[in-house]
Parts: sequence; C-alpha cells; structure tokens
Amino acid sequence: MSDIPPLATLSSSAPRRIVALGILLVLGGMLLMIAFGPQPFSVLWRLGLGVFGLAVLYLAGMMLRATRGQLILTADALVDADGTVLAKTDDIQSVNRGAFAIKPSNGFMLILSQPAPQAWRPGLWWRLGRRVAVGGITPGPQTRILAEQIEQILMTR
Repeated sequence: MSDIPPLATLSSSAPRRIVALGILLVLGGMLLMIAFGPQPFSVLWRLGLGVFGLAVLYLAGMMLRATRGQLILTADALVDADGTVLAKTDDIQSVNRGAFAIKPSNGFMLILSQPAPQAWRPGLWWRLGRRVAVGGITPGPQTRILAEQIEQILMTR
C-alpha cells in the first residue's frame, strides 16, 4: 500500500476538532456532575445519567483517537491511516454530496456495490452496509477535493 502514491488526503480540522471534543467533554462532565451531585433525583435517574455521562466521555476518547489520523485516497482504495480500507475504488458505484444527501457536515456519501462490515470513526467517517459517509470535522475544501478525485476515478472507469 505504501508504494502506491496518494491522489488525495483528508485530515481533521484542528479548530473543529477542539470544539467537538470540548462539547463532548463538557457534556460528559456535566452529566456526571448532575448524577453525583446533591440534586433530589432517584437512584435510577442518577445511574442513568452516570452511565450516559461515561458513554459520552468514551465517545470523546474515540473521536480523539479517530481524528488524529487521516484518510488517504489511492487509485485502488480509500484507506484510513491505520490501514482500514473504507472502500475499494472498484466497489464504489456513486458519490453523493448534494445539499439534501444524508451525509456528515462538510462531507459526502459513497454508495458501494457490495455491503462492507460496519465501522465508525467519530468525526471522520462511518460505514454501514453499502454506504460509506466521510466528513464531520474535516475541512470543506479538502473534503470536496477528495470527493472530486473519487468522481474522476469513477468517470475514467
């Protein structure tokens, strides 16, 4: 994989990453503070808020790890920096980046010819069945270039 030159790369935007992580950390902290604070909630409410607060903090940790890397587009595949193949270019049927497409912020949706295993990197990409969504806390211009490169590969096929 390393001997194939990248056509485009996509990494997270630092300001968006800081804001997204900050929001998740504040939300998780507030939920835990409410759960363990002196408020007159029942034990079930406190337990539920505590579990939800821990889940939000876990999600923040997942996002922190996921957004350190980048996505790399080669002629063969769209790959995460950790080696996870999001989609092989031969399996991509279409790119949907319209205004009314179900896609992440500043992102696009790939429709694959075959279903792929589910995977999720919060803030960067997710894959569910035949759909791969890229974007979230990525800069719009980089994401647009990546989508255009994929569209160009599809046109030359």
